[in-house]
Amino acid sequence: MAEAVSCSLRVKRLLLDAKFEGYKLSLQPLACYQVALDSPVAEVKLREDQYTLDHMRAFGMYNYLHLDPWYPDSVYYVDQLGRTMNVSVTLETALKKPREVFRLPADLIACDNRLCASIHFTSSSWVTLSDGTGRLYLIRTGKRGDGSCEKWEILFNEEFGNPFVVVHSISFVKSDAHSVSVLLLRVEKDELDVQGSGFHVSLEWVTITTTGDQGYEISKRRLLQGKSVPHYAAIEPSGDGLMVISYKPYTFIQQSDENECDGSEKKKMEEKKKEPLYYWQQTKDDLTVTLHLPEDFIKEDIHVYFSSDHIKLTLKDQPLPVLEGTFYSSIDHESSTWIIKENNSLEIFLMKKEEGPLWPELIVGDSQGELIMDSAQNAAIAERLMHLTSEEMNPDPSKENPPCNAQELEECDLFLEDSTSLCRFDGNTLKVTHVVNLGSNQYLFSTVVDPKEMPCFCLRHDVDALLWQPHPDQQDMWEHISTFNALGYVQASKRDKKFMTCAPNHSYSALCECMRRVFIYRQPTPLSTVLYNRKEGRQVGQVAKQLVATLEVHDPVLGFQATNERLFVLTTKILFIIKINTENE
Repeated sequence: MAEAVSCSLRVKRLLLDAKFEGYKLSLQPLACYQVALDSPVAEVKLREDQYTLDHMRAFGMYNYLHLDPWYPDSVYYVDQLGRTMNVSVTLETALKKPREVFRLPADLIACDNRLCASIHFTSSSWVTLSDGTGRLYLIRTGKRGDGSCEKWEILFNEEFGNPFVVVHSISFVKSDAHSVSVLLLRVEKDELDVQGSGFHVSLEWVTITTTGDQGYEISKRRLLQGKSVPHYAAIEPSGDGLMVISYKPYTFIQQSDENECDGSEKKKMEEKKKEPLYYWQQTKDDLTVTLHLPEDFIKEDIHVYFSSDHIKLTLKDQPLPVLEGTFYSSIDHESSTWIIKENNSLEIFLMKKEEGPLWPELIVGDSQGELIMDSAQNAAIAERLMHLTSEEMNPDPSKENPPCNAQELEECDLFLEDSTSLCRFDGNTLKVTHVVNLGSNQYLFSTVVDPKEMPCFCLRHDVDALLWQPHPDQQDMWEHISTFNALGYVQASKRDKKFMTCAPNHSYSALCECMRRVFIYRQPTPLSTVLYNRKEGRQVGQVAKQLVATLEVHDPVLGFQATNERLFVLTTKILFIIKINTENE
């Protein structure tokens, strides 16, 4: 099987604005309307056993408001009565009350081990829905734009085990058979992870296909596992592939031979987690190697041989050496020795031939050991590296290249997940076919521009935010379609931000804080009046405006969605609708 192709994202220079000067705060008021909810939103807060960052990202920051991309200005949420409620807006001054389109069983509300209910609009007439307890519903809605006459009809529902949320779903036809593929996200307990968080993240890729008699059944189940919640995960429109953006890699777990696969995976993980074969320490003069011996071994059962550049350790009745290899550097083998300690461990003392340099490894190419460094060695290394850093802003201004100072970095310059990657998985071979190392291009948000295409994702590039549209059927799989100037820098300054999004036509981007405030950043527009830059005296041809809306409510924001003309903000008891002026101001 060929290895994955390493790719890169090609930025369109024509979509960048090197002369962008920033956003001008507009004091023009924003029209804000509100709809009172009959029943509060069914918010599910994290339990005490859901304490990891992955739980927070997957469930604690969940967007409870769902926008129907096939019928703009139509949003949905699930309330505490288990009802899926819809609000459709045609005219803000004549807002109607939320109407019920679907209802989950009442006994789910009292269930303790549950997540938030999740909805994904698969097509113009299909919806996938999770009740939060582990049951998946495939629903035929009919043309949802028909209004009050629409009827949601369950055509498939099945229990899938542990609770999950629906991440993405698609509808496609192959060989005259209709299928729906859906991605289910879980954060599950991992008994083998003794040094990490104790959890792993799974993405289950389920395909449900018609049986020919108007019924549906599961035709394929595939499972991916990783150690971080994906920033982005979406199935290709053809159903042949999957794209994932994540900090840590994902791998397929074969479902066809589940027991055999689980056993091999556990074996691999156990080998990975087991104790090192030996520990070693060093000074500038010597090295000490410590191995734990099996029970009932005496001195006569142990044979240790070392020359100036080689070591070999064997035990009686064992055909293969316990330890063998070439030293990183030469030793004085005549001055080296070994002893058996009372705790049934073997200690080997090796004298370095060249005093001073520290060895990076004991045996060339051997990864069975672990180096133990004492506090004095750590302090010495830190002192040798001290010249590379400074606590002063510039201790020696006369130098051409002053030391780097961490205090000069702003919070928006810090991005720990610099190993984030974008991977494309083939649905048939279950292999990674394309990889993009995103490096410091921080993931910001995803949005649907065209419901017939895959969701777009937005990445930070320097100070800007670039929107990318995946095209799995083209040679250049990812197209740079829009730029939000300085948004990468701006969003990093918002300490309390919770959700980010943009208009499908890219006319503005928006972010909201956990409570009350919403920020809108318009694309630059030509000026109708003459304006000059006061510092440089030159005429300014266009300006980008920032608008701020403050909601008259003290409940936390639970959902946030955008259309070309409106912003929807969901709190526990109120749905706010902010009218975005589409005309030039």
